[in-house]
Amino acid sequence: MGDHSEHEGRVPVYDAGAIEEKWQRVWEERGLFRAADDGRPKKYVLEMFPYPSGDLHMGHARNYTIGDAMARQAHMQGFDVLHPIGFDAFGLPAENAAIKHRTQPAKWTYGNIDQAVATMRRMGFSYDYDRMVRTCDPSYYRWGQYLFLKMWEKGLVDRRTSPVNWCPTCNTVLANEQVTEGRCWRCGTVPERRELTQWYLKITDYAEELLDDIDRLDRWPERVRQMQRNWIGKSEGAEIDFALADASGEPTDLKITVFTTRPDTLFGASFFLLAPEYPLVHELVDGTEYEGAVQEVIDIAEATSAVDRQSSEVEKHGAFTGRYMVNPVNGRLLPIWVADYVITDYGTGAVMGVPCGDERDFQFARKYGLPVPPIILQEDDPLFDGLSGQEDLVVTDVPWDHAMDAEGVMVQSGPITGMRGGKRSEAAKAVVDLLAGRGLAREAVNFRLRDWLISRQRYWGNPIPAVHCEHCGIVPVPEDQLPVTLPEGLDLAAGETLAECPEFYETTCPVCGAPARRETDTMDTFTDSSWYYLRYCDPHNDHEPVGRAAADRWMPVDNYIGGIEHAILHLLYSRFWTKVMRDLGMVSCDEPFTDLLCQGMVKDENGEVMSKSKGNVVAPASVIEPYGADTMRLAILFIAPPEKDFDWDPQAVAGCNRFLKRAWKSVWEASCSATPGAEPSMDALDDEGRKLLRAVHRLGIKCTDDYGRRQYNTAISALMELVNAGNAYLAATASGERDGALMARYAHDLVAMLSPVCPHWADELASEALGMEGSMYDEPWPTFDADLTREDTVEIVVQVLGKIRARIQVAPDAPREELERAALEAVAPQLEGKDVVKVVVVPGKLVNVVAR
Repeated sequence: MGDHSEHEGRVPVYDAGAIEEKWQRVWEERGLFRAADDGRPKKYVLEMFPYPSGDLHMGHARNYTIGDAMARQAHMQGFDVLHPIGFDAFGLPAENAAIKHRTQPAKWTYGNIDQAVATMRRMGFSYDYDRMVRTCDPSYYRWGQYLFLKMWEKGLVDRRTSPVNWCPTCNTVLANEQVTEGRCWRCGTVPERRELTQWYLKITDYAEELLDDIDRLDRWPERVRQMQRNWIGKSEGAEIDFALADASGEPTDLKITVFTTRPDTLFGASFFLLAPEYPLVHELVDGTEYEGAVQEVIDIAEATSAVDRQSSEVEKHGAFTGRYMVNPVNGRLLPIWVADYVITDYGTGAVMGVPCGDERDFQFARKYGLPVPPIILQEDDPLFDGLSGQEDLVVTDVPWDHAMDAEGVMVQSGPITGMRGGKRSEAAKAVVDLLAGRGLAREAVNFRLRDWLISRQRYWGNPIPAVHCEHCGIVPVPEDQLPVTLPEGLDLAAGETLAECPEFYETTCPVCGAPARRETDTMDTFTDSSWYYLRYCDPHNDHEPVGRAAADRWMPVDNYIGGIEHAILHLLYSRFWTKVMRDLGMVSCDEPFTDLLCQGMVKDENGEVMSKSKGNVVAPASVIEPYGADTMRLAILFIAPPEKDFDWDPQAVAGCNRFLKRAWKSVWEASCSATPGAEPSMDALDDEGRKLLRAVHRLGIKCTDDYGRRQYNTAISALMELVNAGNAYLAATASGERDGALMARYAHDLVAMLSPVCPHWADELASEALGMEGSMYDEPWPTFDADLTREDTVEIVVQVLGKIRARIQVAPDAPREELERAALEAVAPQLEGKDVVKVVVVPGKLVNVVAR
């Protein structure tokens, strides 16, 4: 720190634009933010990468500012920091935008990437741009194809015909996870159900591990963990075989299996349900009087999303098939209905209808006049006394308006009558044991999670590396022929796809050499974002997706920042992909992300979600131009805690700019009296100096702790308080009377602690006001001493009979006897003529004298 006394009274103007341009150039020239791999402990900080659909918006700015502050402070704390950035560049947004603007997706995408990178640099983010990943680069998606082939070899790839969600607007299929609240997650269209042959990744092979390992993610928000548990949806129960009845009511050899978590309720089944997609449905009704009504239900189901079909709030539709199933526990005939609320994505696509204990079954039974026999009751139920101990089915309807809680005592249930019923109850076990002896039941586990449908019928995606040969069937593209690259020049506006591009699909079979057809489906864009964090570890590797040494050095990601909207899709797929790569020997970690922070949304001044369609988006440039990037960064972190939504507040932005200018002036004034290299001594300071030194340590401890808890708004508040304390000292002392060591400590620590948030501001002050070499990024984080936060004296209130009569100054650790003596002396006039009965001492706060 040099001698800046010549600047006294002439504080330079804070010119944010010039300062930020200068330091961004310096950082780039010095390669300041490259991971060093120099033996220090590692810290991998990562924000979810963006879609390059246009320039960055304020939501991006918030996400990246949080991560940047985190990364910068970690480097100052002695970590070797990996902080990369890239672009999730394939997918429908870019393709649709290119069609709209009559250009090619590649040109549109790379142009947007260039614009976004320029904005990122303007914001001062500490990215290692040398590691940048663009998922539409052949050098990246080659390895996505390679990993697909490795999964294929491992038996994790499947191609089959099944009902799928088809978005008629996006003209492609959607995975179940991509249908949110019954609509396409991209465009909001209600998808149709179609029967198509598609490619799947067998994520269900990892369902148990994905579920069990959620408990290890103790630094993830509980909300996200619960969403993943619910989506995986493990259910423990039993598979039970029902026999189709013939015309005389006798069981045939045709069996239909149902999965149930409540085998104890089997005696209460009053009908049998099949999903509209169930393969047997048409066979049951073909040529019968029931065919038309069943077809109507099938048509309704095809036009309704799976989410809406399962909702208890949506009207149920069903049709009788004219056929019956035989209940295996009592031989009763159950009418077979087709119902649109039964889906093939859960269980077997067949359900036993038990309306007394299931709300959707109850609604269906009431709508179609089906029996609702009570078979499990609470002991205080009005029906209980009449049915207690009753094994035969004598009551087939109830006076209820909804299904009851299916826990209680079994009634009308044959040999399990009187047992306690419920999931995994003695009654449930007894039913399974009874039927297992006849080969009609077995314990089973079912998952809600379905295999990941990755086929997409659009151009702008990673081509699936497969070839269709009339002689050899479907064969993989050899690894040495990767990548399978996308053709250029398709007329996308006219609807041209890969399936209509002979120069792409015409090929030869890699096995027999005969003419063959290349697969024209592309992979779901989530396959690209499911492993990009691994490529950052080793982005220039031409031999494999990631080298084992690089993966072991950096993985898992220590801090991952992104929106709650990715709780199921991206995060679940990434967890699956990491486990697969672990099993392929490419990585050693079980989970990709140790700590997850889901930042809140940025809304407009009226509390509305920002969107281009509403015209209420606040562009970062609109703040950077008048105030500078550091003001924008400061405002983003100061307005609210990272996890909370907040309304964009222009007044708060202006206030943050005023604070930066005030802090700028304070540091410059302090630097004029600073003594480099000296440490202030509490004993050598006057009262005003001791007060400021205590504030430096007290607020430094608070700021450091708040940074660690990611409560940047309160950390910034502590620094605002520190500036106030510094300015109070400057105002109370003449320039020649200021303690040089104290001024050096105050100015340095203030600049250091603000530097993760306002890095250009900090580096300019460090260089010009403090006379330091290099950047604050390379400075160690300040350390603080809790002992130096203690006041010389504290004020104690003295009460007489509960009323304040005096205030005394004592040492913070003064013993009780000293407090009592000083208090009695202070209120001696009020005690004249009275007897002191008791003295109550609350150390550090008050003394209450009881007298009469």
